[in-house]
Amino acid sequence: MRIHGRHYRTIFPAEDGAGVSIIDQTKLPFAFEIARLSTVEEAATAIRDMQVRGAPLIGATAAYGIALAMDADASDEALAQAVRVLGATRPTAVNLHWALSRVENRLAPLSGRERVRAAWTEAEAICDEDVEQNHAIGANGARLLAEIHAKTGRTVNVLTHCNAGWLATVDWGTALSPIYQAHDAGIPVHVYVDETRPRNQGAALTAYELGAHGVPHTVVVDNAGGHLMQHGKVDICFVGSDRTTASGDVCNKIGTYLKALAARDNDVPFYVTLPVTTIDWSLDDGLAEIPIEERSAREVTNLVGIDEDGAVHDVRVVAPGSPAANPAFDVTPARLVAGLVTERGICPASREGIAGLYPDYTRSAAE
Repeated sequence: MRIHGRHYRTIFPAEDGAGVSIIDQTKLPFAFEIARLSTVEEAATAIRDMQVRGAPLIGATAAYGIALAMDADASDEALAQAVRVLGATRPTAVNLHWALSRVENRLAPLSGRERVRAAWTEAEAICDEDVEQNHAIGANGARLLAEIHAKTGRTVNVLTHCNAGWLATVDWGTALSPIYQAHDAGIPVHVYVDETRPRNQGAALTAYELGAHGVPHTVVVDNAGGHLMQHGKVDICFVGSDRTTASGDVCNKIGTYLKALAARDNDVPFYVTLPVTTIDWSLDDGLAEIPIEERSAREVTNLVGIDEDGAVHDVRVVAPGSPAANPAFDVTPARLVAGLVTERGICPASREGIAGLYPDYTRSAAE
């Protein structure tokens, strides 16, 4: 995507070839800063502290983290340690472990400089594939928006939750990719952006990138989605996914389940956008089997904002002495999902629907 007239990916090799550059998402939306990762430990910190976030981008960062580790030490012990360090950063997004497994398997039979070169090549391949997949997801999802516009003849109103855009991937995004492509094709689109407490990824990140791309949007509080649907102001919901089971259950940012319930009650189609790398073929029951990350209570008790003078402040908003819980994700059962929008097409959120798009992956998982 373009920021200030220049195209950026969210992660890319540093110009000197000795590190990795990322957009530091903890600085957005008030400052656009590029941070440098030079070691596997810095890559792990970037994932854990959410300088990078979003399931596909987490996977890409982990792949580059292994490449950084191999630059320092290409031994078997260093490879295994890098996989452990990176794998312990965030438990819910399956792309993290998919990327680590892919790079580790690629490097295992190699040694020395071969291993170093292969690590960088594999990380770059993961990034390029992510961009291609997300563009295809957008093309498939944009057809849904075009159909609504053709039927109604008016602006299509989309509700999103969290940030599943360019900033959550290497480029294009998942839930926002259909919106960008419809907008670029001349289809009038307007987005209701959930603020997405506790980290406000909607208000801070989704609004930031939609604004940069020129897409009309309105930020609303998390609890407004049901009200908007009741009054006919939402035509379709697009959300992303951090892990989707082989049966179609979807794990995404906390609050997604409530939006899906409201959508079902108001006959609003609720679509989940994801690449194949987000499908966990080993799981069937999302509610019982997907690990839910519990993050710091401080994300709930405190907010970060900017005052009229441009100074950034971290302020407490919860009553002193009150404890807070912070589950980062919830699971939306497949029965509430109108369909899964993937790089291969749109399918029902069911084992049969997913298998129809991915028979090759289904066979591999069964073997």
